[in-house]
Amino acid sequence: MSEVVFDSVSHRYGDRTVLRDIDLCLCERRIGIIGANGCGKSTAARMINGLLTPTSGRVTVDGIDAARKGAQVRRKVGFVFTDPDTQIVMPTVAEDLAFSLRRTGLTKPEIVARVQEMLVRFGLEEHAEHPSHLLSGGQKQLLAIGAVLIRGPEVIVADEPTTLLDLRNTRVVAAALDSVDQQVIVVTHQLSLLAGFDRVIVIDDGGVAFDGTPGDAVPAYRELVE
Repeated sequence: MSEVVFDSVSHRYGDRTVLRDIDLCLCERRIGIIGANGCGKSTAARMINGLLTPTSGRVTVDGIDAARKGAQVRRKVGFVFTDPDTQIVMPTVAEDLAFSLRRTGLTKPEIVARVQEMLVRFGLEEHAEHPSHLLSGGQKQLLAIGAVLIRGPEVIVADEPTTLLDLRNTRVVAAALDSVDQQVIVVTHQLSLLAGFDRVIVIDDGGVAFDGTPGDAVPAYRELVE
């Protein structure tokens, strides 16, 4: 597994401090991050692949500074957003998967093979030529995950990937994330997704309020919000 390190990380939006002196070393295979809206959990997640830069401190992935060497870190870390429409850019499903492989140096047959593999893996093979925007919410999120996974990252960060989905599609996307071999870091309000995770971090008011197993962290979070 990769090692994601937060070293005295703080972050401010104007006069508002959203993270305060976070120190974490994330090296487990399945890690959840939970907390109330506005607590700073999504801010922390976006720092892992350089989408946001800390106001102070630094975030590294296997020793690489995410702020200073963002492009290098993003080759190691894939990011899945809450709304898949922000990630889907091409007209058809197959084209969108292939788009992720641009500038990789792969030959056309190699790209076709990888696209087909992802289509089959996520049950989208019958939708290869369908308009991406006509997919269901769950299918769009599977496409977004596939478009990240097809690049072969070592870490996948998913920021509330099931928030916009119904129960059935939530289960489908959760199973898809659980099936990957990569290290997965998930920000979520869906506490049921955390069953079987190795570690869960509770963020409250910009700091780490609890850090432990799901069996301990989820009750601690519920007690905190109640």
